[in-house]
Amino acid sequence: MRAFYEGYELCDDASRISRETVFRWLHEDAYWSKGNAREMIERSIDHSFLYGVLDPDGATVGCARVVTDQATFAWVSDVFVDPEHRGVGLGTWMVGLVVEDWLQIGVSRVLLVTRDAHQVYSKVGFRPLEHPERFMEIDRRTQR
Repeated sequence: MRAFYEGYELCDDASRISRETVFRWLHEDAYWSKGNAREMIERSIDHSFLYGVLDPDGATVGCARVVTDQATFAWVSDVFVDPEHRGVGLGTWMVGLVVEDWLQIGVSRVLLVTRDAHQVYSKVGFRPLEHPERFMEIDRRTQR
């Protein structure tokens, strides 16, 4: 996938996305993964589909991962836009294209979890769970 917006590029070519930058964001900045070990973050990237937003110089300024069975279900996770590049619609643009890519493949259900960006994701069609009482979890994370 390659798409362009205001001089930025969205790609799914992992060789062009700075894993070091993604690791730093997820380890140091993202509330949902702050402090996670490098090996855990690397393994999560290795076993999912990584998307990156690149600036005109090719630097990684945003990312998202998709965990999927490639048939019925996808989970969009680790959506992050560098603070210096926020406020221009990159997150909405990136997530919208990523979701559309998987819906076109035929995946019929896409989920994500957010603490504070509901307005961003609602712009691309996400809404609260219709039946949250059906969902259950085992959560062994030490941080919340």
